[in-house]
Amino acid sequence: MTSLLFESMNGHLSAQDRLPLPDIISRASLRHFLLFFRTVFGRGRPNAIMTQLRPIRRPKIVKKRTKKFIRHQSDRYVKIKKNWRKPRGIDNRVRRRFKGQMLMPNIGYGSNKRTKHMLPSGFRKFLVHNIKELEVLMMNNKSHCAEIAHNVSSKNRKLIVERAAQLAIKVTNPNARLRSEENE
Repeated sequence: MTSLLFESMNGHLSAQDRLPLPDIISRASLRHFLLFFRTVFGRGRPNAIMTQLRPIRRPKIVKKRTKKFIRHQSDRYVKIKKNWRKPRGIDNRVRRRFKGQMLMPNIGYGSNKRTKHMLPSGFRKFLVHNIKELEVLMMNNKSHCAEIAHNVSSKNRKLIVERAAQLAIKVTNPNARLRSEENE
């Protein structure tokens, strides 16, 4: 039998910290277990487990077009902004799709249904305002991640981040509003 040693808060070890474990457990699995144990039960940063979370599937996200569609003649006149507007004139060459003109957005540029709204990490975002909404993601923590809404107070943010670490849910913005208030 090997023994597993848990470090106490000040770094010293005591006899009661030793737990017997079977010889089957490898060092790598022990390391993962310790990381999880310390994160969930408060011995370490709540963000430590956030970096370890991976989605079930991470398909390659293909963007058919990365350039933005700009409005016709927005490069010619300052008063015409770059935001896309569909040309509706009867003689308009962009609407009529003449060769050499700027392209119009159409259905063919749409994303693949499997990767639509997917973040580069492989998760899909779910907006969270409180802990109760976070617990909706408990069963979907391998496909969805939480994003804390902008109008949540820093006190509630801390609670949400801690609860997310317990439920093994990735949070896209765990440090938002927390870092800036600690510096002041």
